[in-house]
Amino acid sequence: MQELEQLVAQMEAGELPLEASVAAYKRGSELVKFCATQLDRVDSQVKVLEGEMLKPFSADQGVAGGDD
Repeated sequence: MQELEQLVAQMEAGELPLEASVAAYKRGSELVKFCATQLDRVDSQVKVLEGEMLKPFSADQGVAGGDD
């Protein structure tokens, strides 16, 4: 994530020549895919404490009181 933030900052600041910007964009795309994969893995591992028992969280349980 830190590397991705640095790439974005450099690109936004216009510090990179065109070829380096293209390479940074490609690297950034790879990092975004990696981060999304990691988030999906963690999301599937989230557990909810119900009473005294941990059980897998299911999307249909939703968040109490939340209609985002």
